[in-house]
Amino acid sequence: MLMLFLTVALVHLVALMSPGPDFFFVSQTAVSRSRKEAMMGVLGITFGVMIWAGVALLGLHLILEKMAWLHTAIMVGGGLYLCWMGYQMLRGALKKGEPSTETPEVELARGGRSFVKGLLTNLANPKAIIYFGSVFSLFVGDSVGSHERMGIFVLIALETFAWFAVVASLFALPAMRRGYQRLAKWIDGMAGALFAGFGIHLIISR
Repeated sequence: MLMLFLTVALVHLVALMSPGPDFFFVSQTAVSRSRKEAMMGVLGITFGVMIWAGVALLGLHLILEKMAWLHTAIMVGGGLYLCWMGYQMLRGALKKGEPSTETPEVELARGGRSFVKGLLTNLANPKAIIYFGSVFSLFVGDSVGSHERMGIFVLIALETFAWFAVVASLFALPAMRRGYQRLAKWIDGMAGALFAGFGIHLIISR
């Protein structure tokens, strides 16, 4: 059982370290807004991973095999959301330098929006669909008991939160934020282009 947990932990860590929409969302939020907002996004991503892990442990790969249309719908829906996120970032990059008209109430609401955006970004993440629908399922066969499944579920959630909390903390450092202030327009534009690219690729490759 220990080998199973170590294998799952290692495979999941490699998947987390591979840059994707989740990583770019957390890093861009931390460097452009605040560590607090980025951590709310991390909570959203972690919750999304918990949903994927729970469904995978219940047999996601079997569901996708029997319902091919569902896989297509998830891919297209996720791709459209990532394209929308990319558009929002690109539009924000073009508006850099314009006077801000935000009110304190809007500022206070950002934490909740960051949580929702983190959750939706993860649920729309093509890596998550592929990983939990195939790779992850290989390590959780019918021989794995309910207690082991619950342990793997908790492990995946904690590992995800810990990794992205580190990413959020690093990108929220003063030096990183000062660098962002100098290149904000280009960084946001690049992030927007990446999100749009992820979305288009996901739709095309469905």
